[in-house]
Amino acid sequence: MINNRILYTVFSLLLTALLAGCSAREGDQNFENLSWEEISERARGQTVNLMMWMGDPNINDYMQNYVVPEVKQQYGIDLNIANGQGNTIVSILMSELEAGKQEGELDLVWINGKTFYQLRQIKGLYGPFLNKLPNSTYIDLDNPFIKYDFQQPINGYEVPWGNVQFTMIYDSARVPNPPRTREALVNYVKQHPGSFTIANDFSGMTFLKSLLIGMAGPGTLDGEFNKEAYQTYSSQLWKYINRLKPYLWKDGETFPENVAAMHQLFVNGELHFTMSNNDSEVDNKILEGFFPKTARAYVLEDGTIQNSHYLGIPVNAPHKAASMVVNNFLISPAAQYRKARPDVWGDGTVLAMDKLPGKWEEQFQRMPQRKYAPSRDSLNNHALQELAPKYMIQLYEDFRTHIIQQ
Repeated sequence: MINNRILYTVFSLLLTALLAGCSAREGDQNFENLSWEEISERARGQTVNLMMWMGDPNINDYMQNYVVPEVKQQYGIDLNIANGQGNTIVSILMSELEAGKQEGELDLVWINGKTFYQLRQIKGLYGPFLNKLPNSTYIDLDNPFIKYDFQQPINGYEVPWGNVQFTMIYDSARVPNPPRTREALVNYVKQHPGSFTIANDFSGMTFLKSLLIGMAGPGTLDGEFNKEAYQTYSSQLWKYINRLKPYLWKDGETFPENVAAMHQLFVNGELHFTMSNNDSEVDNKILEGFFPKTARAYVLEDGTIQNSHYLGIPVNAPHKAASMVVNNFLISPAAQYRKARPDVWGDGTVLAMDKLPGKWEEQFQRMPQRKYAPSRDSLNNHALQELAPKYMIQLYEDFRTHIIQQ
């Protein structure tokens, strides 16, 4: 996995050369004049190599035991799935494009925000293609949490796949009244040293961004990255985290590498809290017997970030037609319904209920409800818009500088 600082430096060195080399390639395979039937016929018999995060057994089960056989049976497409996210995807594509590789290793990638920004910088994504997908008519593009990815218009270069909101997870057997404000959290952690920490990954940075927005006020940091505003409010953020640090897990001298490690510490009883970017995760982790039945999810009063995740097709993907067909299946009412069930994945749908055929709208309305997290409607009242990508890039750097290395 490439360090963010190294990756950003490599961008500066290679961007000019890549822009010149990639602009011609973006139009190499243009499906604009093909009907969907022709695209589907071209896709049959192709193999799609998908790279995605594979850190959750429920997600892996959904993909391997539902999606893979369905796209094979319905469309004659073999779907191969490999583990990898953000920096790995960007590194692979940058290397391929720099080398002038016309057909790359990847056909489809699971991305959002920061990675979308980086891939667009190097013209690494094929598109726009979203409107070619028949099922795209069902997507709720009136929803700003879906239409914009880290405040960037997706402009048809990625397919909305799921919508989630960051939640805190606690054990109600040990924490009958969870802290709901920043100050209450400080007081709790001081009274229960070692019971709280922050993962040094996407989830941890989302927690920090939520705090940052709460300190600045909703809307203050909207738009492009504002260095002056970031410095003003991030200085408040680091002062706050340093107030917590002596009382964190392991005295704040080390931090879990990822949220999966944090979940394990929570299950082992070392932590009273864990976190998730999926507001339904507490339910499916209880259903699978991993979390205790006393686990519950909630959000801080100042709110937490809601965002969507997406699928993109690399500009040098060798099987673009098949990738489009797989994308279309993944946003179909059937696939979105199954994925949204809390006993399957619990991933929020990107489809607008009023755009669905009647039978599917009824199916979604009859979906089994989760029991251990707030309803999505109540979470929407505490939803914060994602910040521009450079905020997260800078947070990774500054968390290391101002917290980990102190």
